[in-house]
Parts: sequence; C-alpha cells; structure tokens
Amino acid sequence: MAGYVGRFAPSPTGPLHAGSLVAALASWLDARAHRGQWLLRIEDVDAPRCVPGADTLILQQLADCGLTPDAPPQWQSQRGAHYQRALDALIQAGLAYPCACTRREIEAAWAARGITWPRHAEVPYPGTCRAGLQGREGRAWRLRTDFLKQIPRYPSANWSVHALFSGANEPLPPADAARIEGATVHWCDRRLGAHAQDVEATVGDFVLRRADGLWAYQLAVVVDDALQAVTHVVRGEDLADNTPRQILLQRALGVPIPRYLHTPLVRNAAGEKLSKQTHAPALDTRNPLAALDAAAAVLGLGPAPGAAGVPEALTHWTAQWAARWTAHDAARQPTAGTATQGNAE
Repeated sequence: MAGYVGRFAPSPTGPLHAGSLVAALASWLDARAHRGQWLLRIEDVDAPRCVPGADTLILQQLADCGLTPDAPPQWQSQRGAHYQRALDALIQAGLAYPCACTRREIEAAWAARGITWPRHAEVPYPGTCRAGLQGREGRAWRLRTDFLKQIPRYPSANWSVHALFSGANEPLPPADAARIEGATVHWCDRRLGAHAQDVEATVGDFVLRRADGLWAYQLAVVVDDALQAVTHVVRGEDLADNTPRQILLQRALGVPIPRYLHTPLVRNAAGEKLSKQTHAPALDTRNPLAALDAAAAVLGLGPAPGAAGVPEALTHWTAQWAARWTAHDAARQPTAGTATQGNAE
C-alpha cells in the first residue's frame, strides 16, 4: 500500500511483556503486509513513571525478535516544542482553555448536581472553567470537546500542525473510517467494527497539558502521529477507548485521521490484562521464536514452520496477515460519503 506508515509506541515504564509483543508483532506485520514503513516511538512523556534504562531494554527485546524499525526511534521527551506549538494553535483558535479544577473539585461539582461516581472511575469534566477561571489560577489546559457545536464550519485546516511548520494551509484528505457529529465520534475499528462515543458527555473536556506541567498522552500521541505521517495505528485493545478523544483532537488540529486496529489482550490466570501493574513478567527473548510463536497464536496466526528461524517465521506470518487483512479491509471499506471528516451538515 503506497504511503502506509505504522508505528509501535511503548512506554518505558519497564521491559516489554508477552502482551506488549502481541501489539508490536501485529503492528510490524501490518506494515510489512502493506509494504509500508514501521516506526518506533518511545512514549516517555510521563517521566515520573519511566524506569531508567527501560527504553534501551525495549529496543533490545524488539531487535532480538527481529522487529527493527525503518527509521531511528523517537523519544517523546525530546519533542516538547512540537506539543507546545500544537497547544498554542488550539489556544489561538479558542479551542483550548486553562483549568483550575482539582479532581476533588470536579467530583464536588457533580455531587452538587446529585451525581456521584464510583471510586477510581473516570469522572467526566463538567466544564467548570469553560467560561473562565473566575480569578483562580490555571493548573492545566483542556480541549473544548464541543468545538464543532460552537463553530459548525470550523476551518481546522487553518490550524493544522503541519501548517505550524510549513506556513501552508493544505486541505484535509478525506477520512474513510471516522466522522464526527457534534461531539459524537463515529469510527470503524478494523477488528472491533463500528463504534461511537459522545466524548463531551462521556469524558468531557480532556486535558492537553497536566497540572504538573507534563504533556498529556492524548496531545503527544496525536501530534506525533501527525508529524510522522502515521496512516495506520495497530495497538492493544486496552487503548481503544482513547480513540474517540484522539479523533476529535485530530479534527481540531486539522490533521489526517489514521485507521485503527486494536489487537486482543493477553491475560493472566486471574483474567487480568498483562501489564506492569499486574506484575507481568518481562518478555524472555533468549528464545525469540518461542515468544513470537505465542504472540502469533494470540493474533490467530498458525505456527511457524518447524525448522524456521526468526526471519523465516516473520515472513510466514506476514503472508498469513496479508491474506487475512487485505481481504478483510477491502470488504469493510466504507463507500463514498458514508464516513466523512468533520461536522455533519
């Protein structure tokens, strides 16, 4: 596929585990099956959670498994200037505003309306600071998720991340897998199918820059995907609920919307998703073919030929992946006009 760019973007909060390898292998296979590029990004924007040396270990684990990127890796911690330019553009467009609220104040605002939320639940932001700080000091920056309601013909291309660097306002390419109606994002995941979420009601105006000064994941990933010209995002199913926020932010910034595929999760004996929080063991790459075989099985791919080494196994799985997803994607390709970018008119 001409122009295909995919990526794997691990956080260096520890070494890769078996679940991480499933996502890495799927994204690598998708890029190879489409004869595209596969990039590697170290998402170390949340510095307090990062483990020193984990990025180096991750690179080695991937190399052991034959998953090498087509360009030098990028580190989000080195890209703050890009995120600032994007935030400045949103502020200039009136789509981002400062927020003084703490989590306790957000919960109190809902309680005043007679609404309480379960402990540890994601509490939607009620929009307290949309109308101004009322003399308080701003702690964070948020995106107005209602911007298409307020500005139905919002000229997002004028605020494209690309335009910030080139000075040129290029038109948005057509989207084939997402549309936005008000604050409701409709998108079609290549594996999970059609989804919709009213981001304003479910999440509220979400954070772009945190109260501690760190860049929020949503802004960083959207800016990086845009600047790296990523066309296809293949990642774990646990990240699927981030997709509508990212699509809305992509629309606000006037950048292309990638196609998304969310892979199955690997769970432990208790049914919990493998993660650093559930103490998932580090991926053992002393026998990389065994690790890859297990990851391929999660993806529904057959075992590698008996005498195969890692390169031969990857070639084998690439052919399987291409046979499955080329036909699958063609069958699910939206017809013209069924999914267009921007506000429905």
